[in-house]
Parts: sequence; structure tokens; C-alpha cells
Amino acid sequence: MSTLRDLAEEHTGLGPADIDHLTRLAGDWQLLSDLSFADLLLWVPVRGEPGRPRSFLCVAQVRPTTAPTAYQDDQVGKIVGGPEVAHLDIAFAQGRIWREGDPVWYGDTPARHEAIPVRLRGDDENVEIIGVIGRDTNLSTARTPSQLELNYLTTADDLAQMVSDGTFPPPRHTGETTSAPRVGDGLIRLDAVGKVTYASPNAQSAYRRLGFNAHLVGEELSVLSSRLAADPLEGTDAAERILTSLRGEAPPRKEVEARGATVLMRALPLMPAGVPIGALVLVRDVTEVRRRDRALMTKDATIREIHHRVKNNLQTVAALLRLQARRVNAPEARMALQESVRRVASIALVHETLSMSSDEAVEFDGIVDRVASAAAEVAATEITVKMRREGTFGVLPAEIATSLVMVLNELLINAVEHGFPAPDDSEELPPLSLTPPEPVGEVVVSAHRFRKQLHVTVADNGKGLPPEFHAESSQRLGLQIVRALATGELRGTIELRNRAGGGTEAVLVVPLGKR
Repeated sequence: MSTLRDLAEEHTGLGPADIDHLTRLAGDWQLLSDLSFADLLLWVPVRGEPGRPRSFLCVAQVRPTTAPTAYQDDQVGKIVGGPEVAHLDIAFAQGRIWREGDPVWYGDTPARHEAIPVRLRGDDENVEIIGVIGRDTNLSTARTPSQLELNYLTTADDLAQMVSDGTFPPPRHTGETTSAPRVGDGLIRLDAVGKVTYASPNAQSAYRRLGFNAHLVGEELSVLSSRLAADPLEGTDAAERILTSLRGEAPPRKEVEARGATVLMRALPLMPAGVPIGALVLVRDVTEVRRRDRALMTKDATIREIHHRVKNNLQTVAALLRLQARRVNAPEARMALQESVRRVASIALVHETLSMSSDEAVEFDGIVDRVASAAAEVAATEITVKMRREGTFGVLPAEIATSLVMVLNELLINAVEHGFPAPDDSEELPPLSLTPPEPVGEVVVSAHRFRKQLHVTVADNGKGLPPEFHAESSQRLGLQIVRALATGELRGTIELRNRAGGGTEAVLVVPLGKR
């Protein structure tokens, strides 16, 4: 299904500012739909030939959560013209809300048509009609409205007039998501001086959680909210936002905490025809949501602290192994201990990254670069090996990262030590020079993702594998570690082979699906 923007760009002459306004409207109009107990369809005129009857394209649709829908089928993408859209054409051409007309039938469902012109106010104060909202109410369950329904409908008419004026929806604040209190959470209507004229049962319950047990009607909401808040500064801020909405502005959302409860508030000005008549305050009890958020934050902090301590312990183990290596006289034993130091240090890098992350995932490129840099230092002083990374590993889960860093560490060390071995003592050494030696070798680590798999290649331009080499039968501890981790922990495949242009390459494929 095409998006609102795709449909508008393909079939209409609307500009970017027009489409942005329609997109913001579609992000906020669930409120209007619920208050109206009606389906809302956003219609825009189709680009056509001059003089021909106007046709309309439906670019968005929303169904009410407070009443049955008038449409069982999706209307988005439908283009209609002629008598079927006469009410839309009148609202668009005359710039007024159209409410006259008899009920229409959609199959067995009777519905009432209304049409609301959508205006956009430009920076130069120009006002332009860019579309029409069809407000279609299912009449099959019509009954005598309650006080709640009457207040909903009155508020819906005010908001519909603001859509027609170009003052709804309000501008979205920086960093604010589309998640907001909904009509069913709790609705409070204020008059022009900020006193409550109506509060839905759920709104009354939300304020009862904050510690106010009396009825809200007649209360000055800004004063009450300021008095109830546990933090005086927070209460003052909440009160100021309510007063701001009474002045015709739409302030950012605000959370108020009191007596262990948290209530999210959103204040919207009511100013049909440009006249401030009060405000609409939507409230939602988010106490349990915030309690879970705090629990998750505590859990995340604990996990990060565990990773930090594991990293410290691994570094301590590496330091002890390094000290032991210095005291060992046997070259083979010293080399084995030094290899263990590098392996432990590579695992510590993963835990160091996890200790600074908010989840169990790591940005792996930085780890690879540090491991490669350490591996380059293993080369003999007479040989300079250049390390290079191509592509990106991206973010990897911790269970993959820990094993993968071990595999890469071994492959890089092998590439440096065996691809570019130190010269024998019998070989003539190059003359000493004050300038650093030019790189004579290169190791390239390349990575890319394809079909939920991570493909990694470690390639060098060294001397290549000996003719009798077989990875499956090799007794080298490093290669045994690589095979065990690649096929076991990572559930992937590993292949070592000579490159066509000289040198060696190791090809690793790791699945990234659910483990």
C-alpha cells in the first residue's frame, strides 16, 4: 500500500509543505475521529484537465475507537468523482464545513456525510485549501447521547472548525513522538478562564491517583495540578503549560507525579474561528509504564556494571599472564602465554563496549579496528604490515560479538605471523634507516551483510598456505579455536584458501537470524 506522501506526489499537484501538513494531520486526527464517533477520510483533488469536473483521491483513513466504523473496506487509494463526491467538492470550492444532506447507505450500513476543508497557513499568512476531510458516521447504533457523548461531539466540532481555519493540528515539538494520551484515557474540557466544565470518568480517575478525590468540574485545573504535584517546580511547569494552551498555543506534553502515581498530560487550545474559548486536556495514567521503565533502567545499569567488572577481571587475568610470561625462560611457553594474553584481551574489548551500551548489542567496527591494530604490532620489527577494514559489521548481539572477536583475533594473528614471517638470522638484514619502513604487507578485513548472514573475509598478500596444509587436520591451537567457534558458537562456516593473486584468505559466514 502506498503512503500518503507517495499518493499525493503521484496524483496531485500538492507541494512539499502541503504534504507535510497533511501528514501531521493524519498523525493527530485519531483524536478528532474518536471525539466525532466517526470515520475520517482525507481527500485531495486529483491533478486533472482545466474545465473538467473535479475528482478526489483518498490518501488516508482512520476509524474511531469509540464507535463502529462506517467502512469495512479500506478506502485509501480510491479515486472518485461526480455526484458521489459533491459534498467534498462544495467544501473544497466554498471553503466551508458541509453538513447538509440525507443519510447515505454503504451496503447495509446507514451513514451521515460531512465534509471539512483542510487549510494550510503559510509563513506569509496566506491561507490555502489543500484537501477535504470526509467525516462519515455510522448511524446503525444511533441513540440518545449521554453527557460524555455530547461533550465529545461539541469538542469535535470545535476541532473540525480549527482544521478548517488551519490551526489544527498544532506544530509538533522537537523530539516529540506521535504517542499521546487518547480520548479514551481521559478528557478534560476547560472554559476560557481555565475552569473545568467537563471531565470524563477516566480523567477523574487519573486525578484521583494524584490525590484529588473531589469532582473536577468547577476546579481551576492549573492551580489544582500545581498543588498536587510532588515537585513544586514540576507543578509550576504543568500549570504554565495549561495556561499556555488557554492563550492559544499548544505546549509540549508533561508528566505530573504525586503519591507514587504518574499522569501524562497534553493540553490543546480550543479556538474555533480564531477565538480562544478554552482548552482540551487529555490525561493518561502511565504509572505502571514508568515503573517498568525504572525497573528496566535499573536492570540495564546492573548489566552494564556486570560487563564492567568482567572486563576488569579479564584485564587482571591478562596482566597476570603477562607477568608470568616474563618469568618463563622457555620460548615456546612464553609464546603460549603471550597468545593467551591477546585472546583474553580481545574478549575484554567486547565487555568494555557492552559496559557502555544500553542493551546487549555492540557496535562491532570499533572492536575490529582495535583488534587489528593490536595484531599489526605482533609483526617483527623488520616487517611493517598495514591493516585495513572494508565495509561495516554494524551492530551485533553480544553472544555473536564475543565469539566473533576471538575468531578474528586468531585469523589476524595468523595472517601477520605466518603470512609475513620474520626473516631468518642467516638472511641479510636491510641497512638501518632513520625513516620508518614502508609497508610490505597488507591484511584486509572486509564485511557485508546479505540475506540475514554476515560475510567476513580476512585476506593478506603474504606467502600463502603451504601445499600440504589442511585446516581440518591442523594441530595449531589458534586454528582449532577458529573452527570450534565458527561452526559451534556462531553456527557458521569457515574456509581457508590461497588467493588467486597470492596470499591467503579466510572466508567466514555467520547467520544473523534468531539464535
